Amino acid sequence: MDTKISIMEENQIDYEAVKEAAKVIKDGGLVAFPTETVYGLGANALDANAVKKIFEAKGRPQDNPLIIHVSSKDIKELVKDVPEVAESIMERFWPGPLTLIFEKSDIVPERTSAGLKTVGIRMPSNPIARELIKTSKVPIAAPSANISGRPSPTEVSRCIEDLNGKIEYILGGECSEVGVESTIVDCTVDPPCILRPGAITLEMLKAIDERIYIDPAVMEKPKKGLKPKAPGMKYRHYAPKAPLKIIDGDIKKTIAKINEMVQNYIDGGKKVGIIATDETFEFYPQGEIISLGSRNNLEDVAKNLFEVLRIFDDKAVDIILSESFEEKGIGIAIMNRLKKSAGFDIIKV
Repeated sequence: MDTKISIMEENQIDYEAVKEAAKVIKDGGLVAFPTETVYGLGANALDANAVKKIFEAKGRPQDNPLIIHVSSKDIKELVKDVPEVAESIMERFWPGPLTLIFEKSDIVPERTSAGLKTVGIRMPSNPIARELIKTSKVPIAAPSANISGRPSPTEVSRCIEDLNGKIEYILGGECSEVGVESTIVDCTVDPPCILRPGAITLEMLKAIDERIYIDPAVMEKPKKGLKPKAPGMKYRHYAPKAPLKIIDGDIKKTIAKINEMVQNYIDGGKKVGIIATDETFEFYPQGEIISLGSRNNLEDVAKNLFEVLRIFDDKAVDIILSESFEEKGIGIAIMNRLKKSAGFDIIKV
């Protein structure tokens, strides 16, 4: 398949390119496009055959539900009910990196919801994404635009790397602002429950309803037989090609442990990658060292995380060792992604 690629500069919308991509969506094809979280791989959410192509292109498990992207807060055709608390959350955080789960209407195919009676919906803030949805005149189902299980793409070059020749169209824009997928909040339960942490943090959501909480299973290894209610709950995700280990504890002990492990791996002929921060970078004398940014700016750390994992793939390292981060604010999302990337291989120090 020939993939058409159109890259826009500084989120300047090329309306002709968007019109071409929208026609692909309407005709049942697939389009990769930028959002503020990560790049998405989109199809007409109401066309079961088109949605099936997403699973095939990504190699995505069929029981992993998709998120529907909309260009308006008017979602009454897609859901059975919008609870009052959900309306308040939408008013405060849409458009933005937040997905809400509702009971789906019959118009939404079960293939889109992976057989569930619920569906996740979000309104992205990225102007290219919203223009594509608006021009397509259909809601767009879109997981991340990568091969399933790999680190999500935050740059268009990574979409091309994974999907060129597999889909009809790639729309490129700037690097994703947030860098981790949207926060997911289940609004079918009372109080609402966070099923995936993201840039819209627990603290921010508690300003709407102080009873909102994070599902304890979010930060734990998925249990066998789990039927995922939201993307990313069941499977190993965001994984680089090399095994990843997280070293968790006091930062001085963490540095010492990483350096000890690096030496052992190098002695064994291994090429080692180290995920560090601006504050710790200089304390690692060996290995391929990349800083995610400053611990004083976890928003930057989140933005850089997936691309750093991809860079380690480029460098063909044999093992990756990562520092851990405080599980507070967006740090919860960072650690959620790191733990899933590592398959919950965590060394306490």
